[in-house]
Amino acid sequence: MADQITRTRGRPRSLSPDANGATVQALDRGLQLLVVVAKESKTTLTELALRVGMPASTAHRLLVTLQKRGFVDFDETTQEWMIGIEAFRIGSAFVQRTSLVEAGRDVMRRLMEDTGETANLGIADEGDVVFISQIETPNPIRAFFSVGTRGPMHCSGIGKALLAEMPQNKVEQVLQKKGLEEFTSKTLTSPDDLFADLEATRRRGWSYDDEERHYGMRCIAAPIHNFHGEAVAGISISGPAARLPDDVISELGPKVKRAAIEVTKLLGGRTSQQAG
Repeated sequence: MADQITRTRGRPRSLSPDANGATVQALDRGLQLLVVVAKESKTTLTELALRVGMPASTAHRLLVTLQKRGFVDFDETTQEWMIGIEAFRIGSAFVQRTSLVEAGRDVMRRLMEDTGETANLGIADEGDVVFISQIETPNPIRAFFSVGTRGPMHCSGIGKALLAEMPQNKVEQVLQKKGLEEFTSKTLTSPDDLFADLEATRRRGWSYDDEERHYGMRCIAAPIHNFHGEAVAGISISGPAARLPDDVISELGPKVKRAAIEVTKLLGGRTSQQAG
């Protein structure tokens, strides 16, 4: 009898398949369980099933699936379920992303006002640069990237700022996966040319996109670092080449770098040099 009670609390003896096994419904039920587990320090299968209103066998099958992915964990001794490390990792990623956008907003606004050009915030994802925030300049001719826009890293200011922070073997992996597509006659389509550009970026502390993605548009960017000194994002200004001639580029580059350092500090981060 005691064994039966123990099994009921953690694992049902019978695991019959869910009769309502539609994919979306199963996902919804799994997320319901995850939300309840996240609110509790530890909880039993019986309690979970009662809270979400589903058979214990169905709840267990979903919990085992979540356990295999690391979203929940199971204590064999107490027969209780608890939140897993993968849920923490994903939740932390959301907090970092949200904090990044919030921390960068005021800095981006000041950067736009100081330079007169659109300020952007972007991150690397699967070999692309993804824009996650933007403060537009009031100037009628301006750069515009809607939030969520993806683009190649090798011809993007933010992309090159982040590539410059990566070890060479990781950059090579990105190039093997994405290639070096030519968009304008100024696009860096040779690995040697790109690596030389990334070395110059490291020395300056800011990158420069000289009409490499779109004719008539230039961009300056610098990396933002986390506590470990890892580049997690980039901040940039972009605008028409007519407003960003060479002498202005050299003047604005350090301003963008200082803005990146400011966001880094707001995030509690350190530059790669400080971390080393």
